[in-house]
Amino acid sequence: MFPDFTKPPSPDGFILQVDKALRTVFATAHSRREYPDANVPEADMSEAEKRHAAGLMRVNHSGEVCAQALYQGQALTARNPEAARALLEASDEETEHLAWCEKRLGELGSHKSFLNPVWYAGSFALGALAGALGDRWNLGFLAETERQVEGHLDGHLSSLPEQDARSRAIVEQMKADEIKHAETAIAHGGAELPGPVKQAMQTTSKILTFAAYRI
Repeated sequence: MFPDFTKPPSPDGFILQVDKALRTVFATAHSRREYPDANVPEADMSEAEKRHAAGLMRVNHSGEVCAQALYQGQALTARNPEAARALLEASDEETEHLAWCEKRLGELGSHKSFLNPVWYAGSFALGALAGALGDRWNLGFLAETERQVEGHLDGHLSSLPEQDARSRAIVEQMKADEIKHAETAIAHGGAELPGPVKQAMQTTSKILTFAAYRI
């Protein structure tokens, strides 16, 4: 049962949002689907290759933290229950992406970004603003976000060590899900965003990528 997003958030709703934020940033995520790399053997990699793969997977994990926050903020202010439902369904799949990336980071002997609380707070505020602008722009923002994430994942597939089939399997499935989310947003009436907004989103993404890869 989905909440009524046409009304102001209740105190209980606020508590749920805080709980969601804490679980996204600090708790261990879980996947309902089988992990994409479940049947893929681990490859021999040098320490440098492992560090690079871990850096890319840390970027992916932070991107999913941002996606969780964006969708929660957007759903909170969405006017149309159908739009809110689409956002929350996308958010559920992004939770699985969190689980996949987190598990892979552990296998590579690395950690999540220490800046994840910052990424979540900023993305939630941005998502709430997008939702307040109206559902067409809200869903358009979702679609453009997913398109840009798809582009980043393509870049990671090119950059990951060739033998790292486990990380590649995860990124491939994430990419397929992101494409579906973008198509869903457009099908629900998402508008094409202005060029300057797309450019601003790309710039913000570059900052996150630079920082999350290293910290």
